Order: sequence, then C-alpha cells, then structure tokens
Amino acid sequence: MTTTSAPPTGKKISTPEFVAMTAYLMALNALAIDVMLPAMSEIGHALGVTNENDSQLIVVIYMLGFGTSQLLWGPITDRFGRKGVLSLVLIGYVLASLGCTLAHNFETLLIWRFVLGVAAGGTRVIAVSVVRDLYVGRGMARIMSLVMTVFMVVPILAPLIGQTVLNVFHIWQSTFGILAIGGAIMLVWSHFRMPETRPPEKRTSIAPKAIFEAYATVFKTRLALGYMLASGVIFGALFAFISSSEQIFNDIFQTPETFVFWFAGIAAAMSVANFTNSRIVEKFGQRVISHAAMIGFTFFSVVLLIVTHVFGPNLYVFMFFFALVFMNFGFMGPNFNSMAMEPLGRIAGTASALLGFASTTMAASIGGFIARQYDGTLIPVLMGYVGLGVVSLIIVFVTEKGKLFGNGQDEAAE
Repeated sequence: MTTTSAPPTGKKISTPEFVAMTAYLMALNALAIDVMLPAMSEIGHALGVTNENDSQLIVVIYMLGFGTSQLLWGPITDRFGRKGVLSLVLIGYVLASLGCTLAHNFETLLIWRFVLGVAAGGTRVIAVSVVRDLYVGRGMARIMSLVMTVFMVVPILAPLIGQTVLNVFHIWQSTFGILAIGGAIMLVWSHFRMPETRPPEKRTSIAPKAIFEAYATVFKTRLALGYMLASGVIFGALFAFISSSEQIFNDIFQTPETFVFWFAGIAAAMSVANFTNSRIVEKFGQRVISHAAMIGFTFFSVVLLIVTHVFGPNLYVFMFFFALVFMNFGFMGPNFNSMAMEPLGRIAGTASALLGFASTTMAASIGGFIARQYDGTLIPVLMGYVGLGVVSLIIVFVTEKGKLFGNGQDEAAE
C-alpha cells in the first residue's frame, strides 16, 4: 500500500525530485565518510598519528556521533515537524565541516567529526521519516530502493572527488570543504522545495513519558526489533570495509593510484542491486528478496574466504566475489528498513531514530572491531563477514518465527 506522493501540506513536488532530494539527504552521510578516504593516510601523517589503524577512528568516531544523535532528532522532528529541524541540522553540518578544516591536532579533528556525525544523524532521521510519512510497505521499499540507487552514486564518486580535490589543492583540509559546500546546497534546496510531511495534527509530545512510550513501542514490535538488530549486524560489514578499504587496496593489492576506482566498483554493485530491488520488490516482496540475499551474502563470503585462504589474495578474484557479496548486501538494506518501519507510521520520526541509532551504532562498533583486526591479510575481515551473515540469518529466522521467504502482510499506514 502507498499513500499519495503529494505531501499533506498540498505543496507540489514530483516523485523524481522527492527521490533525488531524499537521496541527497542520505548522501550527505556517505559523503562525510567517503570523500576523505583518499586523504586518511595524509591526515594521519599530518596530525601525528603513530598507529596506522588509529586513522580508522576518523570514520568510527563520526559513526558514533551519527548513530547516538538520532535518539535526539527523532522525537524532536516528530514534535516540531521535518522542515524546520532539517534546516537546523544542515546548518550544523556546514559549521562542523568547516571546523574539521581548522583542526590542528588529531583529537580536535575527532571532536569535530563527532559533531559532524551528530548533525548528519538528523539528516538520516528526516530522510527516512519523510518517506514513511508518505509511503508504507512494499511502496516504501520501492521508494527507498530508488533513493538508495541515487544515494549509491556518492560512494562511487566521493573518493574520486576527494582525490581530485587533493590533487588540485594539495591539502587534506580541502576534502572537508567539499562537505561544507554539499551541506549548503542542500540547505538552500530544502528551504525552497522540501514539503512539510508532518502536519501539526500528527505531531506528538516531546514529554519524556511520551518519548519513552514511543521507544517502548518499537521494542515491543517484533518486526521492528528483529529487523533493527539484523540491520545493525549486517551493516557492520559495510563499515568494516569502509574503515579498512584503503589499507586493503594499498597494502595487500598495492594499488593506491587506482583505489578510488576499485572502491567505486563495489559501490556500483550495490547501486545495481538497489535499482533492481526497486523494480521487483512490489512483485516478489521484501521478505523473499532480502532473505535470499542474506543467504547469498553468507555463501559468497564463505567462498571468498576459502579461495583467499587456499590460493592467497588476488585482486581480480577478490573484486569478483566481493562485488557479489555487496550486491546481495544491496538487496537487504531498503527491505529490512521498510519491514521494520511498516507498523510504526504514527511515530515515524522516533522509530526511524531508534532504528537508525541501534543499527548504526551496532554497525559502527561491529565494523570498527572487525576492521581493527586487520593484520595485513584479508582473512580477519572475511571471517568477520561470514560471522555477520550467519548471525543476521539467525536473527531473522527467530524474528519470522522460523519461516523465511514468507510474503508477510504490509501494514496499513497510520
């Protein structure tokens, strides 16, 4: 079931522009992670980082701010609406990006990265909330897949943009300047074009008791809780790859000059999966697609682990199987999200916040732990992937009461 794509306020915005705007909001988070990946080694050297693995904290600290802040933004946007809060978080995003450019030591940079994550957490909550305000069930999965298809262009282009900016300006601070520009563009665009999808009559109280009850509703909703946990586990794979990707391609495969292109290839595989999901999800349903993808993710992770262990690392073999792993990953994200949000339309902002907090914080912690096991070989990372696939399968199996691939029931919009 879907609602009309026309916002409740009556302000007209086409579906393509709505998808593009929502994708841009989501992409600000990916941009903040990926645009500075080519500069991570330079940042660590410039700011006196002695342990190379410590440079991963630039990603991990950001993700902790991104995850935890969503608990705050969810109730706020349910109470005060989407548009005004969005302007606030975008201003914060721009200022924090500029703060990163002024950091003169690693600790100060990490503080600004945390603040940037806090601001970006608001963009994620609002992006998911406005989609849930207007769509539900398979319709939401379709729109989120389209959003993710556009969104995945950013991981494809961001490292290349970051490398180009570095080549032109020759200072790592320039990569954070790109973030400030990106946030400013979104601030202007959303001010003039973003509809208010949370009308006053649907806004909820921000009183502590009401917030607690809203969060308790999420925990008491079996689908929401189960797919929230599954998302947190499986998204750990993405953050493990992001955190260790530069080391993998530079140290193991000796391809620092072409790192951005290999990274873009993995992102492109996910984008293809997201677009394909948008075309087939309304026919086959979220469960059939995402459950099959979990099995595929685990299977190809096991194959790649065995092949690497027996024959050693090979760039082309790695890219082939890793692309298959992440194509399956691309079929899980939007479907897990829509199934978790189906029964929670009345508290979409708060629900999106808790789901985002739990999945992001879990993913950042799990992914950061796996990435820090990197020892100059692929084995620890690939073993982590196999473990994440198995655990997510178990969680979904329990959530669905032992019945995978069911059609389920799309909840009516609240």
